[in-house]
Amino acid sequence: MLLICTPMFIPVIKQFGIEPVHFGIIMILNLGIGLLTPPVGPTMVVGYAIGKVSMEAVSRSILIFYLPMLIVLALVTYIPA
Repeated sequence: MLLICTPMFIPVIKQFGIEPVHFGIIMILNLGIGLLTPPVGPTMVVGYAIGKVSMEAVSRSILIFYLPMLIVLALVTYIPA
């Protein structure tokens, strides 16, 4: 996703005056959250396949980490310094 979306978004972020490095950090955080989001999060799918547990059990156990991840994403997005 990083290799596909970055070239498409670079002209747009430059028009909005967003620093490309800052945008890259935001994009990495978003993609990291996407890797853990059910039902198609590939990292989560690998984790429950290796651990031989259900997707529901894994989803419940990582649910507490979504709020901190979203707070960090919001802080990085809206407070660039």
